[in-house]
Amino acid sequence: MSDLTGGKITVRLAHFGVLAASVFVAGAVYSQAVAPTNSLPDPYTGAPFGKLPEGRTWGSTAGIGIDRDGKSVWVAERCGAFAPPSQMKPGVPFACDGSNLDPILKFDETGKLVKSFGAGLFVLPHGLSVDPEGNIWVTDGLGKDGKGHQVFKFSPEGKVLLTLGKPGVAGSGPDEFNAPSAVLVAPNGDIFVADGHGGNTNARIVKFDKTGKFIKTWGKKGSAPGEMDGPHTLAMDSRGRLFLGDRGNNRIQIFDQDGNFIDQWAQFSRPSGVYIDKNDVIYVADSESGSVNKAHGAWKRGIRIGSARDGTVTALIPDPDENATTTSAAEGVTADAQGNIYGAEVGPKRVMKYVKK
Repeated sequence: MSDLTGGKITVRLAHFGVLAASVFVAGAVYSQAVAPTNSLPDPYTGAPFGKLPEGRTWGSTAGIGIDRDGKSVWVAERCGAFAPPSQMKPGVPFACDGSNLDPILKFDETGKLVKSFGAGLFVLPHGLSVDPEGNIWVTDGLGKDGKGHQVFKFSPEGKVLLTLGKPGVAGSGPDEFNAPSAVLVAPNGDIFVADGHGGNTNARIVKFDKTGKFIKTWGKKGSAPGEMDGPHTLAMDSRGRLFLGDRGNNRIQIFDQDGNFIDQWAQFSRPSGVYIDKNDVIYVADSESGSVNKAHGAWKRGIRIGSARDGTVTALIPDPDENATTTSAAEGVTADAQGNIYGAEVGPKRVMKYVKK
């Protein structure tokens, strides 16, 4: 979808009623105008998913992933609290701070809770992914009282196998994070962390080898290709291309695994969550457009489904609350081997499962 010649990248977004978008890397001039992809079929029906033990209620969820078995669902749940990062206040318990609840939850395909762990380790569980070996990776997106700003690798049984970052320390060094939002492990074991959550946090991707040894970092705050504003979610397609949900810039950026910019897509709206399955079907959750964000108000919130191969968008599961004023519908998104879609919701405090009608 892009031509790279002489330092000029012309992004062609056919099929979407798009105005031309031209990007001059040398001059860092970025412009893009894409017609909202709102008029798409919705071939799914949804219902709440996941039953918690008696006496425990759902809090905000954002991180979600499918187990290596292709059917079980892992969820990072914020210990019963409504907890977007913007609600944190100094000196006040927040999300999992001070809680004795397990925030990492595993459900079988029927929604039965079959495993939980992670109590006492997190301030704000944010991004979750499952690596090719079945290990669970979770980011802690805030720091407080010597916890947070870290990435954890767990065995499927809940044993901590690796930690990245300094607990409770926000920084931009090779062994530090500032509000890490997402983590993804490549088939060869290399680790990619989307480090930052907008505002004065970081705006970069950090790459490590499978042992946690720092390799490189790329990105800085901005809107030009390769720059970022709120690197919120990561996914990888069958070609090994890295998809970054650059939420603050209302786009997906695509890189190779060395950080070289390949392309950018705006047709999936403002991406809070991105998941790509083995057939290169891409699922993108938008929880912040429309009534939540007047600057992107022409776009409907919801989950867009399409192709990671050519960028076409084929379906939209719309947010049922058209008048929401804060994060609504899914932030995290994943799909099982049968094509059922799962959305992790911060505002409504739940997980939804969507099946074909």
